[in-house]
Amino acid sequence: MGLKKIFPVIVVLITLSLIGIIYIQINWILTMVENKSEELHQHIASTVAKVAQGLVDERGNVSSSRILRLKPGAVWRPTDPLISELLRVPPITQSYSPDDINNRLRKAFDKDGLKRVGFDFSLISNAGSTDQNFRTQDELQSPNFLREWDDSNRNKNFIIPLTAPENADANSVLSDELLIVVVHDFNALVQGEMRPMIISAVFFTLMIIAAFSVTVNALLRQKKLSEIKNDFINNMTHEFKTPLATISLAVDALRNEKVIQDREKSGYFTGIIKEENRRMNKQVETILQASLLDRQDQQLNLRSLHVHQIIQEAMENFQLQLEGKGGSAELQLNAKSDLIEADEVHFMNLITNLIDNAVKYSKDNLLIKITTHSTAKSLVIRIEDNGIGMSKETQRRIFEKFYRAHTGNLHNVKGFGLGLSYVKTIVEAQRGKIKVDSAIGKGTTFTLEFPLKS
Repeated sequence: MGLKKIFPVIVVLITLSLIGIIYIQINWILTMVENKSEELHQHIASTVAKVAQGLVDERGNVSSSRILRLKPGAVWRPTDPLISELLRVPPITQSYSPDDINNRLRKAFDKDGLKRVGFDFSLISNAGSTDQNFRTQDELQSPNFLREWDDSNRNKNFIIPLTAPENADANSVLSDELLIVVVHDFNALVQGEMRPMIISAVFFTLMIIAAFSVTVNALLRQKKLSEIKNDFINNMTHEFKTPLATISLAVDALRNEKVIQDREKSGYFTGIIKEENRRMNKQVETILQASLLDRQDQQLNLRSLHVHQIIQEAMENFQLQLEGKGGSAELQLNAKSDLIEADEVHFMNLITNLIDNAVKYSKDNLLIKITTHSTAKSLVIRIEDNGIGMSKETQRRIFEKFYRAHTGNLHNVKGFGLGLSYVKTIVEAQRGKIKVDSAIGKGTTFTLEFPLKS
C-alpha cells in the first residue's frame, strides 16, 4: 500500500487513539478527585471526632471529681435543687475559651498532617434549643463562624455530637452538645492534594500529543519528500531523454556513408553531440551543486563586486533568447553605490537564474525590467517581468528544493526545480534577503537586498 493511501489511515488511527487517551485521563482524574475528596473528608472528620472525644473525656474527669457527701441518716431527694445542681454535669462551654478550642483543633490538624486546613468552629450546649443561626443558651464560636457557615458551596461542615460518658447521669445535657467545624475551601484542599498527580497527568498527556504531532509531521514530510522524489525523477528523465535522443540520432547520421565522406556534415553532427553532452554535464553539475549546498560544503570566494557590471553581463547573455521570443529588457541601474561583498560566480548564477525564470515563464511581448537603488546600508535589486505570474500557493513554496510551478499538462519548461532554491541559499549565504511578489497573469517581481561594502 502506497504512502498516499496509508497516510489518512494512520492519521485517523492516531487521532482516535489520542482522543481515547485524553478521555481516559479525564475520567481517571475525576475519579481520583472524588476518591481524594472522600478520603480527606474522612480524615478531617476523624481528627475533629478525636478533639470532641478529648473534650468529653476531660469533662468526665471533672464530673467524677464532684463527689456528693451526705450526712449519716440523710435522705437524697431528686427534687432538692441543691442536690440536683451538685449532681449536674456542667456544660463544656463553661470550661473552655474560644482560644482553647481553636488551639486544640489546630494542634490536632497539624499532628494528623492537615496543616493546610483552615477552619472556624462553634461549640454548642443545649443544642435542642438552637435556631437556624446556631444561637443557643451557651456557645463558643470563632469570630467568622457564622459567615463561613453560610458559604456552604465552598466550605465543608463537620458536626460532631458530644456523647455522655458511661457514668454520667441519664438526665445529663451532654447529649445535647455539638462541636461544629467549618473547613475553609474544601475543594481547594482536595485540588492541592491532587495537584502533583494532575500536573503529571497533564504533562504526560501533552507529551503524547507532542509525540503524535511529531509523528504526523514526519509522515507529512515523508509524503512530501516522496512527491518531490517522483517529480525530480520525472524531470530528470525528461531533461536527459531529449539530449540522449539527439545524440543517438547524430551518431546514426555519422554512420551514414554520405555523411562520413562529407566533412562539413560530419562536423555539424559532431558539434550537436558535443553541445548536447555539454548540456547534460551542466544538468549534472546543477544537481551536484545543490547537493553541496544542502550539506553546506560549498565554499564562497567573497570579494568586492560591482553589481551593475554583473547585471549588464547577465542580460547580454540573454539577448538572443529575448529576440527569439520578441521580448525586450529595460535596465534602470540607479543605485548610487553598487559595491557589495559576494562570490562572483555564484552571484552571476543567481542573477542568471532569475532572468532565466522570467524568460521561461513568459508570454507574448515579454518585458524584463531590472532596477536598482541604494539606501544608507543596503543595495536593493528588483527583477520584474510581465509573465504568467504565480498563485499564492506557488509563492509560498517557490524556494523549496525540487518544487516547480504547474504550467499545465505541457512540459514546456525545462529544469529540476533547483534554481530558486539555489538562489535563496546563495542570497542568504551572502547575508542578503529575497522576497517575491506575483499575481497570476500580471507577472512576478523578485526583490533582493544586500549589505553595501564600506
